[in-house]
Amino acid sequence: MKTQGMTLEQIRLTGLEVLARELGPVRMVRFLQQFETGTGDYSVDRHRWLGEREVHGVAEEIRQYRQRRKLP
Repeated sequence: MKTQGMTLEQIRLTGLEVLARELGPVRMVRFLQQFETGTGDYSVDRHRWLGEREVHGVAEEIRQYRQRRKLP
């Protein structure tokens, strides 16, 4: 199938048609549910959760955690 020269909308619709034909409607929906975009801004949230932590500090926390749990 040639997609060159197709608009993004045409490619999207063709993809949905192929999914529906090959998977059937129920499996197509299950497949599409794997790719929800979600909400929010991950980068902003990540900075809020982690703050200004540096790699060295995170690595040290991992080492300490492994020692406490006796992990390799």
